[in-house]
This record gives sequence, C-alpha cells and structure tokens, in this order.
Amino acid sequence: MQSPPDPAPAITFTPIGTIHSAFTDIAGMPIQPNGARGTRGTVEVFPSFAGGLRDLDGFERIILIYAFHQCNGHQLVVRPFLDTTSRGVFATRSPKRPNAIGLSTVRLIEVKGGTLTVEDIDVLDGTPVLDIKPYVPVFDAYPGSRCGWFENVACNAETHRSDDRFR
Repeated sequence: MQSPPDPAPAITFTPIGTIHSAFTDIAGMPIQPNGARGTRGTVEVFPSFAGGLRDLDGFERIILIYAFHQCNGHQLVVRPFLDTTSRGVFATRSPKRPNAIGLSTVRLIEVKGGTLTVEDIDVLDGTPVLDIKPYVPVFDAYPGSRCGWFENVACNAETHRSDDRFR
C-alpha cells in the first residue's frame, strides 16, 4: 500500500507594503471594487520595494494582491454575501480561504515615490500588500465568460455591504 504524500512545505510571504483606506471595520465595507467606485486610498510600498514601482504610472488599473489579515481560519463551505445558499469556498470570493489571499483591481491615480494613490479600493485599512501587478485588458478581461452562480447576482455587488460573518 502506498503511503500518503507528504504535506506541502510551508510557504512564507513577505509584505511589500500596506493599504490605507477609509474602511476601519470589516462590517459595512463594499464587497467588491465596483461597490467602492470613487473611494480613494493609498498603497504605501516599503522603501526596500519601491524601486519595483518603476514604469507603473503608465497603467490605468492595477491588481493588488493582499492578505486577509483580519480573517482567522477557513471554511470549505460558506454562505457568500450575495447569496442565501451555502457554496464551496473556491466558487466564491469569501475571505475565509485556506490561504487568506485577496485581490482587487483598482484604478491607479498617481505614483509618487513609494506611494500609490488609487480609487475603487474595497480593502480594509492596514491590510498587508503581497504583490502588485498591472491590469492588462488583453490578458485579464474575458467579456462574456460564464460565471456560475454569480450570473444572476453579480450586479448586486455595487450596493451590497459586508457584515462580520467572515471575521
């Protein structure tokens, strides 16, 4: 009989900066960037990583990859904000994930030194940034793609706000 595989080695991430926003509590936040249209915030990139911002100012949008630092533990089945039905976590955008990693595509307003001014920010103040990537429409947009159970509820993300169920 074959023994089970060894568990994967631990992966360590080093934050490259901090997101600053108007949102100081998980409850009441927008649940997606389209629900935070026009909301400004900043991304403070630590000095040791600021050189990586070179040439970013030519992009209209960027993708922020960050840690859900206020979420503890994970759930494999969750009731998402936009639904009353429990769903598998990998079919949702729930922060209660085995690896508490989030992403948001935001509008880049300005790059000034190690600080990015952004709009449409739906992220909790003080959130650690793990990476920043440029949004490239020809790579990142697939208009008309199927989106499962979100098909009938995604439009509600603009007005729906979070509660504390995933704290």
